[in-house]
Amino acid sequence: MTTVIAIVGRSNVGKSTFFNRVSRSRSALVDDQPGITRDRISATVQVGGTSFKLIDTGGFDDLGQDPLLDKVRDQVKIAISQADRIIFLVDGRQGIISGDEEMARILRQSEKKVYTVANKIDGPEHDHLASDFYQLGVEMVYPVSAAHGYGLKILLDDIVQDLPEAVPEKDDANQVRIAVLGRPNTGKSSIINRILGFDRVLVSELPGTTRDTVDTLFKWKGKEYLLIDTAGIRRKGKVKDKIEKFSMIKAIESLHRCHVAVILLDAGAGIADQDVRICSYALERFRGIVLGINKWDLIKKDPYARKDLNKEIERKLNFAPFIPRINLSALTGDNVKRLFDKVDLVYNQFCQRVNTGLVNRAVEDMILKKPPHKVGQGRLKLFYATQTGIKPPTFVVFVNRPDAVHFSYKRFMVNQFRRKFGLDNTPIRLLFRKKGG
Repeated sequence: MTTVIAIVGRSNVGKSTFFNRVSRSRSALVDDQPGITRDRISATVQVGGTSFKLIDTGGFDDLGQDPLLDKVRDQVKIAISQADRIIFLVDGRQGIISGDEEMARILRQSEKKVYTVANKIDGPEHDHLASDFYQLGVEMVYPVSAAHGYGLKILLDDIVQDLPEAVPEKDDANQVRIAVLGRPNTGKSSIINRILGFDRVLVSELPGTTRDTVDTLFKWKGKEYLLIDTAGIRRKGKVKDKIEKFSMIKAIESLHRCHVAVILLDAGAGIADQDVRICSYALERFRGIVLGINKWDLIKKDPYARKDLNKEIERKLNFAPFIPRINLSALTGDNVKRLFDKVDLVYNQFCQRVNTGLVNRAVEDMILKKPPHKVGQGRLKLFYATQTGIKPPTFVVFVNRPDAVHFSYKRFMVNQFRRKFGLDNTPIRLLFRKKGG
């Protein structure tokens, strides 16, 4: 089993900077504004021949004006209970304040091995600042600078010296990666918590609750899924806050990592132009899509509202009729687990391969059904075709004039591939190459 090490401490002591430095990533959002991290995020870290799982957590602060602070504290306590070891990060420049004392008390009660780390100490000339923290009753204080890397080697060497050698976890080729996207307050985090059966991510009626993308492994019917919770994606013109802008960028970047994007709509609010735009983001990246109509309980008993919503979806998403839909409710749990049936349907087609002979016979049938259009004095010629990749199914057609293929004929061919090969719920990438080129 991989050793789990959680980073805990007050807001703005540099936990996310420390996490990014040690994990050699930019997974955690970092800003001078306190309280940026709210959910727990993780990464596998390798030091020499040893690896461990590192967890970043939100700031453990006194309850103040932020209504989410109590939920953030709960997430920190869960991280402590599930970790094998703890990195207790404090601000070396600021010295001890009440939040540090409370955290130290909680960690003593946990009876876990704790590494107390005084951050923001940029060089040996400032090491003396770390000595103040011995008042917390700890045996050792490590002076480090997460921003510049000072002192980290000594700390990491001490952490891994008594850990078992482990091979870093590898991505499972059969793992299905699902990104859950949507506008703010469509219930993305609530859906993930309902699937898992516990509060893995923060949930609130306040928009912008989720900031980082949060990955969680989940097994269902013998298959492994990676669930990626994301921040709400608003219209660009409405985003002024820097942190919200970074959160949205990370949400959209999750499309590069996922196989299937579950895009959630709010049944009570209908489908907005921004929902359509989010679907377009996924289609531009050729991701599989499942449209989840969340909060279905709000209109379930209203046939007129259901009919209006269906008409609106069909009208606004007429450019992508192949996207499957499911009506569900994070509140009641209705159809939430059936979401995986839709995901599996899309993913299986997303990975489907077709024999080259069948592809060419399909192209011959297309030519007979609808001969290629004229190009100047001649005509577009289709010579042969083959499938060159999956995720998504990618077909290359060799022609005499790739630049002359009209978008309507390309759309015709894509629709024919869908019908002939049972690819009716996945995006298809169709490319044209010059024969012999």
